[in-house]
Amino acid sequence: MEGVRAIFWDVGGVLLSNAWDHTERARALDHFHLDQAEFKARHEMVVSSFERGEMSLDEYLEKTVFYINRSFTLNEFKEYMFPLSQPIPEVLAFARTLAKSGKYLMGTINNESRELNLYRIEKFGLREMFRVFVSSCFVGLRKPERAIYRLAAEITQIDPAECCFIDDRALNLESAAKLGMKTIQMKGLDQLRDDLQKIGVDI
Repeated sequence: MEGVRAIFWDVGGVLLSNAWDHTERARALDHFHLDQAEFKARHEMVVSSFERGEMSLDEYLEKTVFYINRSFTLNEFKEYMFPLSQPIPEVLAFARTLAKSGKYLMGTINNESRELNLYRIEKFGLREMFRVFVSSCFVGLRKPERAIYRLAAEITQIDPAECCFIDDRALNLESAAKLGMKTIQMKGLDQLRDDLQKIGVDI
């Protein structure tokens, strides 16, 4: 078995809470008393463009929320959205320790819109841990598309067989595994540490 030289991490659900997944969306819709079915229909029509960086946050919200007059402002809605992102402290600390060891190239492969992604990178000090961000909003590709994993390997010039990808969703791991990456489905920190050790990562 080839050794691991690069570790790629999903962000939402692994290092942090999700930025704007169904749980966060439901909280916002409930807070602002919005119709869930109408929002869902509009969200599904534009989410691909939003996460590929083809649509700004303001444009996305104009399509999904502010297509009619509201009793609250665009800025009030955004001010509610951003703090929905919360850290998973023990996993962040573990990732930071791995990064400081200098033994592995550390990167992300994640689906996120540009403004929320940049906010989370800054807010939670992710630049201190990761050398490359293969984020959907930067590269125009989304998991589980095979091309986003191939791009991560090509950008870093590391053979997929020497890469490990960590995600909390099985579907997002399948294309990475077919490309030749080692994959770990994140369920908890102890399990993650054990699985990394099994593939030869020096913890």
